[in-house]
Amino acid sequence: MAMEELLQELEQRLTKVKAGGGEKRIAKQHEQGKKTARERIETLLDPGSFHEVDAFVTHRCTLFGMDKTEAPGEGVVTGVGTIDGRPVAIFAQDFTVLGGSLGEMHAKKICKIMDLAMKVGIPIIGLNDSGGARIQEGVDALSGYGQIFYRNTLASGVVPQIAAIMGPCAGGAVYSPALMDFIFMVQGTSEMFITGPQVIKAVTGEEVSGQQLGGALTHNQVSGVAHFAAEDEEHCFMLIRTLLSYLPSNNMEDPPIQDTGDDPAREEEELLNIVPADPNKAYDMREIIVRAVDQGTFFEVQPLYAPNIITAFARLNGRAIGIIANQPRVMAGCLDINCSDKAARFIRFCDAFNIPIVNFVDVPGFLPGTNQEYGGIIRHGAKMLHAYSEATVPKITLIIRKAYGGAYLAMCSRDLGADIVYAWPCAEIAVMGPEGAANIIFRKEIEAAADPQKARQEKIEEYRRLFANPYVAAERGYIDAVIDPRQTRGYLIQALELLTTKRESRPAKKHGNIPL
Repeated sequence: MAMEELLQELEQRLTKVKAGGGEKRIAKQHEQGKKTARERIETLLDPGSFHEVDAFVTHRCTLFGMDKTEAPGEGVVTGVGTIDGRPVAIFAQDFTVLGGSLGEMHAKKICKIMDLAMKVGIPIIGLNDSGGARIQEGVDALSGYGQIFYRNTLASGVVPQIAAIMGPCAGGAVYSPALMDFIFMVQGTSEMFITGPQVIKAVTGEEVSGQQLGGALTHNQVSGVAHFAAEDEEHCFMLIRTLLSYLPSNNMEDPPIQDTGDDPAREEEELLNIVPADPNKAYDMREIIVRAVDQGTFFEVQPLYAPNIITAFARLNGRAIGIIANQPRVMAGCLDINCSDKAARFIRFCDAFNIPIVNFVDVPGFLPGTNQEYGGIIRHGAKMLHAYSEATVPKITLIIRKAYGGAYLAMCSRDLGADIVYAWPCAEIAVMGPEGAANIIFRKEIEAAADPQKARQEKIEEYRRLFANPYVAAERGYIDAVIDPRQTRGYLIQALELLTTKRESRPAKKHGNIPL
């Protein structure tokens, strides 16, 4: 055959693959407010940057009529492209081809692109839209899932892994996203669950809709499985691009530096007025963070889950940082089971990918109650202690107001490896709050007084005067400097610049045993 004819054949084959499940199925996908796999890739990646891999792969199953079934592209599109000029590996399941179901060769395509991403050190993005395992292929399909999970685990901490749930994701299919670093969901169209509504009804009698059971808000607010809830697919892709701008391509690189044009010496008068004079009054910690970091760079992770702690990416003088901050507006900023899990996971991600951690502290303690104790707050709180102690990236801690007891330690005190610790003049660092401390230390004097109530108040004030300030800790060297709140930004940037050359190692071992 002449080259011209061969090229015509190539073109015909490519056209057939790119048509996916055909016009009818594509139209149905659009009716549900969903893009096709290829449209999603084109929207997410830089225009014209996508290079497909394995377009002609096909299944080899002959059972249950599969010998007569064509599956263009095997129900998944894989390849490489760029986002903001930086290379990424991507796979997008094609719901128009056999419902995006995963069979042996579908899985092999995903594994191949993941292997390539690991070899060259680039992020992996998975766009999930699948009916689950391809039942006709039985144990071969299950084997495919296992091979993907194995690679997710090997890639963990080596290259960033991002999962976007663009449609249904059920059964074994949910565990690949769960093993990845960040999960994005789209409101109204995304669903994740191990067992669907029909199975639950048959087994337990409970009636629940797919969205109630595993929709975007369920997993962003209630379960904490997902990290971002997007309004629609375009918004989802915008969020993914923003997230990647803070991340390095792999664990051997530093995150990209961006010139934000914000003056590193900028002072903020407003910072003098945010924290109320009354230590029992709440305020929004975000008001402090956004004034300290480079303008327009605050990007919150899991904003709807465990909101008593804030996890976010931002920049200081163009350098990416991870932020852990107590939120006094929610549960007074207490640490509890859910926020400990959320923070520990985020700390470990930042440490794996060379992202310095900045902590904004205002914590009165761990949340009291039988629910917390029975739920294992000891074990969950220990995750934060483990994650901070294990982390070797630069760690900067700023104590804004309260830092009491074990929660003071759990928010990255000097003893858990904070490299530089600052405090505002209104900081209170103590074993417990003045009220509780006075009741214990001065119990006998209070009981013996003519007016116990008045005596108690006097002792609270005495304790507050002596200990509810940053100077006792500063005298012992637990705090490096008590700073003017207006100069917070300058101090944090100075500390970060100093720590860019930090080198710290841990004892040689296979891995630690985090209290999971």
